[in-house]
Amino acid sequence: MPDNLRAIIADHFATNLRTVEASAGAVAEPAAAGAAALIAAVRAGRTVLCFGNGGSATQASHMAGELIGRFKETRRPYAALALGGDVGSVTCIANDFGYGALYERQVEGLARPGDVAIGLTTSGTSENVVRGLAMARKQGATAIALTGERGLPGGEVDIVVAVPSTITAHIQEVHLMVLHAWCVAIDGAILGQS
Repeated sequence: MPDNLRAIIADHFATNLRTVEASAGAVAEPAAAGAAALIAAVRAGRTVLCFGNGGSATQASHMAGELIGRFKETRRPYAALALGGDVGSVTCIANDFGYGALYERQVEGLARPGDVAIGLTTSGTSENVVRGLAMARKQGATAIALTGERGLPGGEVDIVVAVPSTITAHIQEVHLMVLHAWCVAIDGAILGQS
């Protein structure tokens, strides 16, 4: 195997580790606030709405699957939806209202007080995610943004979990860790596990 391939892999892992170490302290408080909001919503039988673009859309889908399916233990399903996967809705909204309205329109129709909306945007500037989160707050839901180090400039949210990195891949890797930590926290609170 060529040495340069080993070096590429080793460098990616090393950069990831530095990002994870920096994130452990930087995201602890907002991630804990996000966990508390999610636990309250699940306990109340409310819905978790997840959305993002590209790789972040797949992570949103992954989170919804962990909640409505299961994370580690078989337990009752928690109400969760990933808003990027309904082809009919996505294409209708994008065609009739523009791509910027994609999540705003769905959140307006689905979010209720006590729900939680999780919007993932590594740049912090994805118009459709920012607008979806703003609509969540307007609807009385808790709006949580998972972003990179820029945060959510000008965005209207309750909680921002900003990974201290500008590298999309590493931001997404930490986002997945946060989503899984939330699953651990939710199951721990609901099922009495630690």
